[in-house]
Amino acid sequence: MEIRHPPPSTRLFSSPLDLRHEPATLNIVLITPLQLVDEPLEFDETIAPGVLDFTSDIRQVSTLPVKGIADLLVEHRSSNSHVNDIRLRAHYSSNFEILCARCVDPVAVPLEGDFDLIFRPESADADAAERAITADETEIGYYQESGLLLEDVVREQVLLSLPTRTLCTADCKGLCPRCGQNLNQAKCSCDEAPADPRWNALAGLGNLTDKLELKH
Repeated sequence: MEIRHPPPSTRLFSSPLDLRHEPATLNIVLITPLQLVDEPLEFDETIAPGVLDFTSDIRQVSTLPVKGIADLLVEHRSSNSHVNDIRLRAHYSSNFEILCARCVDPVAVPLEGDFDLIFRPESADADAAERAITADETEIGYYQESGLLLEDVVREQVLLSLPTRTLCTADCKGLCPRCGQNLNQAKCSCDEAPADPRWNALAGLGNLTDKLELKH
């Protein structure tokens, strides 16, 4: 692969997305190979809570700064064929709330991370089923013909970085399955309630099973 880098003194942004001076709204940060032919694209975004759509049990509670750089990697496949890959490197950080897996109270989860990813145009591997894919290629993402949305990459990296199961405390008592009372806050009286009389007919099944003989 060939990484396109101009001399440091010539790196002047001619693209409409001049993020060093007027950071664009994240929804319109579309990275394309054409932007990267002459120079890398630096970006310094601050994503407000609510801009990215996470799952229903995850909430961003502070701004999410994302700062990084996009480079063009020219992948030469033959003497007359090449693929324009995009390498995206960035650092991000923010604070999130995730619902406890037992009592569903929000749990504060600070998050900070880095990523270094390579994206290839979808059309480049249209014949992937007809050729062997190396181990390195399994880690490559893909971008559509229109380009690579920074928004999508950040959202995916945050979701991959957050824990899949979160507890408010290791000994969280959870919710009462009958009345929904948070047992960390107060004890309910469900255990003291009289049993439903409709279950009385099954009360003697425990002794009955000792007398049954399985024929098949």
